[in-house]
Amino acid sequence: MTEKRSLSIRGHRTSISLEDAFWRELRRIAARRHTSLAALIAEIDAERAPGTNLSSAIRLRVLADALARAPDGT
Repeated sequence: MTEKRSLSIRGHRTSISLEDAFWRELRRIAARRHTSLAALIAEIDAERAPGTNLSSAIRLRVLADALARAPDGT
């Protein structure tokens, strides 16, 4: 199921639609890094490539994190 959430990033309101599994993993990443979900999303937003929407950038970060933690690193 896809869930849409509204939040503020550097003072601007935005909405993000992500599947539940991505929200769960994003929360786990934030917890491992001892940071807030909002701070992690702001970081992803600041680092995303031009033309990449925020939801896609978040999915790519979650995927990169999962791959980096995989036993064989792939």
